[in-house]
Amino acid sequence: MLYSCKLKSVCNLPVIYNKKINTAGTSNTDVPLAVPGMYQLDITLRRGQSLAARDRGGTSDPYVKFKIGGKEVFRSKIIHKSLNPVWEEKACLLVEHLKEPLYIKVFDYDFGLQDDFMGSAFLDLTQLELNRPTDVTVTLKDPHYPDHDLGIILLSVVLTPKEGEHRDVTMLMRKSWKRSSKFQTQSLRLSDVHRKPHLWRGIVSITLIEGRDLKAMDSNGLSDPYVKFRLGHQKYKSKIMPKTLNPQWREQFDFHLYEERGGIIDITAWDKDAGKRDDFIGRCQIDLSALSREQTHKLELQLEEGEGHLVLLVTLTASATVSISDLSINSLEDPKEREEILKRYSLLRIFHNLKDVGFLQVKVIRAEGLMAADVTGKSDPFCVVELNNDRLLTHTVYKNLNPEWNKVFTFNIKDIHSVLEVTVYDEDRDRSADFLGKVAIPLLSIQNGEQKAYVLKNKQLTGPTKGVIYLEIDVIFNAVKASLRTLIPKEQKYIEEENRLSKQLLLRNFIRMKRCVMVLVNAAYYINSCFAWDSPARSLAAFVLFLFVVWNFELYMIPMVLLLLLTWNYFLIISGKDNRQRDTVVEDMLEDEEEEDDKDDKDSEKKGFINKIYAIQEVCISVQNILDEVASFGERIKNTFNWTIPFLSWLAIVALCAFTVILYFIPLRYIVLVWGINKFTKKLRSPYAIDNNELLDFLSRVPSDVQVVQYQELKPDPSHSPCKRKKNNLG
Repeated sequence: MLYSCKLKSVCNLPVIYNKKINTAGTSNTDVPLAVPGMYQLDITLRRGQSLAARDRGGTSDPYVKFKIGGKEVFRSKIIHKSLNPVWEEKACLLVEHLKEPLYIKVFDYDFGLQDDFMGSAFLDLTQLELNRPTDVTVTLKDPHYPDHDLGIILLSVVLTPKEGEHRDVTMLMRKSWKRSSKFQTQSLRLSDVHRKPHLWRGIVSITLIEGRDLKAMDSNGLSDPYVKFRLGHQKYKSKIMPKTLNPQWREQFDFHLYEERGGIIDITAWDKDAGKRDDFIGRCQIDLSALSREQTHKLELQLEEGEGHLVLLVTLTASATVSISDLSINSLEDPKEREEILKRYSLLRIFHNLKDVGFLQVKVIRAEGLMAADVTGKSDPFCVVELNNDRLLTHTVYKNLNPEWNKVFTFNIKDIHSVLEVTVYDEDRDRSADFLGKVAIPLLSIQNGEQKAYVLKNKQLTGPTKGVIYLEIDVIFNAVKASLRTLIPKEQKYIEEENRLSKQLLLRNFIRMKRCVMVLVNAAYYINSCFAWDSPARSLAAFVLFLFVVWNFELYMIPMVLLLLLTWNYFLIISGKDNRQRDTVVEDMLEDEEEEDDKDDKDSEKKGFINKIYAIQEVCISVQNILDEVASFGERIKNTFNWTIPFLSWLAIVALCAFTVILYFIPLRYIVLVWGINKFTKKLRSPYAIDNNELLDFLSRVPSDVQVVQYQELKPDPSHSPCKRKKNNLG
């Protein structure tokens, strides 16, 4: 039986809700209200009905905020162009005082402008029955116009007393790891009770194949479509396909599956518009609970609220080996487990599961001398360990600048060229976590089994910040699998912040590209000087070499020359005549950029004139990114030949040797014939194969000069060495 009753009015905003009667239920008035941190409030934001129209088209783009005690604790996703939105989002909140009502506010999202208010309401938590699911209907009102009907929001809530357990149990917390990020992300805080928990239960692999007959959004009768995917806090964005209604993407994304029963993947299609808000094309969803595991499903999804179809391939697979345990439980210290792991990645198992390249174990031991982030002169540090899109967290050590975590993290390695990122944050219950420091460690630079003190760096990884972190890392991988993986596209990361316009970044990219271009210009000047006989001896030698090469030239000599260049640089390095110099120019530019970022953070609320001219900003950002891509391409070629990453340089030597032998023994016409047949029949043999260029995929693994600077390991203060620390303790 359902009945309606009026909740207590707060600030003249009445809230009406429906709930199921249970005469045996426990009243929350029997529990003291003054004890902090006693209750867990589980809320399911269901849907809205008859919401207010705030856009010119007679619709709105609504999203919902929850606040408790004046602090925002939840923000929903945006439902575009709907007055009857369906969210079906869950939030798990810790409530210190039931006397603090839940403040519900609804807004209409406006790109680049201030969001429009759509109504608000209060939910009196003291009226809820404990441990009983309650269906709640809140009526939205505007305090300035209380007579206006702004629609209703439907919720389901469960209030549970925790009685002090909240510090020990596993809980779902919403944190914004970047202060500037508009959307909050979900993270799973680890439990000290569980010894070896798996944080996700499977992998959802999605291949976006194509779109068919999409809606034309531009005046030319076409669109510039791209697609966004969202599963919980995980988000991906496809590339933009210009001027087409039948785009061919051929892109692949991986999501983590946290729930046993599956989940809902939200998919939205958009038309990119430079200088103004992107147009909404349509939406669709994938119910993962309806798909069988270990099987690839081809789906043709009709776009709702729009026109056209999206074609996707979806595969659900079992979870990879990702775990967390205490320091006492160590896979590699158990002889049987270590032998099993070594056997799994031995050369005899080259063709067994090519995606499983290796095994990574990270011991997060402790940190020392951290920055004080709280007014008490202390911090509440916790550590986030990330490998590509895999993110694991330690527990929080409260009020401590020298925390000890003693946790062991294990990951499956999909790409040996990945970079392990370890970030230390200060937990703050009232707002987003404060950044304390970060290190980025390429897997190929790790020395197995060695406990090292890593100096924490700033957000841009360009300079030191306060504190060091002690890590012990082990990497085991199959070199052949790793080499083959180098020739396929890199795994994309979740959607991050949009690139912003930066004067220093634009200047840095321009200087980097200028340096690459100057190499070609100087080479042209050198050749021209040989023609001009500025140095007779040099010109004579060049003339003889020219006659010899042209007269005896064969195609196999091209890879052979590159092979000789790589070999020459290798012998220079091992003989101690390393001509590689530390790129102080890039370091200086990165430091200048960091200063500008700090200034931008302080002045984030001051909107300059340039932020209002979206079209100019869009063009400038495009130029900035193109300069970065061109400069990075040249720097990666240079860093391949100067042995910045020895693994990749050796791989290049093997490939060049193979090309030299092939070109020497096999006529060119046969090589071109095989290449052409492969290209023409590839689509017939594998219609949904992802297009890629092996050479570009190889170069994408070589770091640019900026990344080389970011990945450089800073030398710690001698006082932080383990031996010195023991002596100090003895003293």
